[in-house]
Amino acid sequence: VRITIDDPYDLGGEFFRWEFATAVAGSILGINPFNQPDVEASKIATRKLTAEYEKTGALPPETPLRVDDDALVARLKAHLGQVKPGDYVALLAYVEMTEAHEAELQRIRTTIRNRYKVATCLGFGPRFLHSTGQAYKGGPNSGVILQITCDDAAALAVPGQTYTFGVVKAAQARGDLEVLMERGRRALRVHLGSDVAAGLGTLRRAVERVIS
Repeated sequence: VRITIDDPYDLGGEFFRWEFATAVAGSILGINPFNQPDVEASKIATRKLTAEYEKTGALPPETPLRVDDDALVARLKAHLGQVKPGDYVALLAYVEMTEAHEAELQRIRTTIRNRYKVATCLGFGPRFLHSTGQAYKGGPNSGVILQITCDDAAALAVPGQTYTFGVVKAAQARGDLEVLMERGRRALRVHLGSDVAAGLGTLRRAVERVIS
């Protein structure tokens, strides 16, 4: 479908057209397209974590699976071994959206797709939370999810708060994973540390070992 517009201001009309189409489609499907309960669940979990940071000066302690952990290959093998026909695999990466990072993540995605012959997708967090984030938690339990996190290179303060934007991002990732697990979703988190490029390379090689 190609839609031609005569003036940049016509883009406003296109916004309205597709917002209206979403409402109509929701009515036909019998759903409320303006309701996103599972997105809100992640927000609630995130707010709890940031509130904890405000009180204590730190997020609650955790021991995530790190990309340099000796158990990485075994954990990935067990996780991807859950993929069945009709499933999909989602890479949810809370890393900076650069061409280099995306290229490495796409290599991981296509490697998984080619091996398991299932649909795959890549989302950069936390931006995907307000779009496909609802489907991962509230849609059919057919997703095998690999969440990828990292340490932020710089600390940028949030005005009026004691925490940084990096803390907010970390809380969003942890909050979303918490809700995914509560919903019984097949989710695994891998933490890259501070060297994202090297961590993604290690993760890609681990995935290649798992499916070779």
